[in-house]
Amino acid sequence: MAYDIVFFLAPDDEAAAETRLRGPGETFESVTCRFIEPDSAIAEWDMYFQEPSAEAPPLEQVYAWRPWPAWVTEPLNDGVEVFALPKQLTRALAKASSAELEELTSRWTARLWSEDGDEMTDDDLLAVLQGVARLAESAVNTGGGLYIWSF
Repeated sequence: MAYDIVFFLAPDDEAAAETRLRGPGETFESVTCRFIEPDSAIAEWDMYFQEPSAEAPPLEQVYAWRPWPAWVTEPLNDGVEVFALPKQLTRALAKASSAELEELTSRWTARLWSEDGDEMTDDDLLAVLQGVARLAESAVNTGGGLYIWSF
């Protein structure tokens, strides 16, 4: 589980990779959250938009989902990762309705609660997802990318 997660906009993979050591900071527009598995969250979100359902799929199905988020920088032993959201997910988030974001949040929250219980993040997950959707819309409009930095 990542302690700090930052979803952020960057013009390209090279600019995103440069955030590896220090994080995106205030250089890039971002949304932060804590204590989630960002790669499995991205897979679950992508799965939702390709196969909409209010019911969460089995965890094994989430782990087997492709495309998995692509690393922009290879993870090292320090636990820091930078990866890109799949383009189709970025486009889906950019055009998602409020109802879709609410249903996805409900499904995602149920999964996190079943996995983490009392250790689950205390972030407002709907606000996180809405913020990421706004970043996705900006990425689509500007031709940049949507990335995640996590530690």
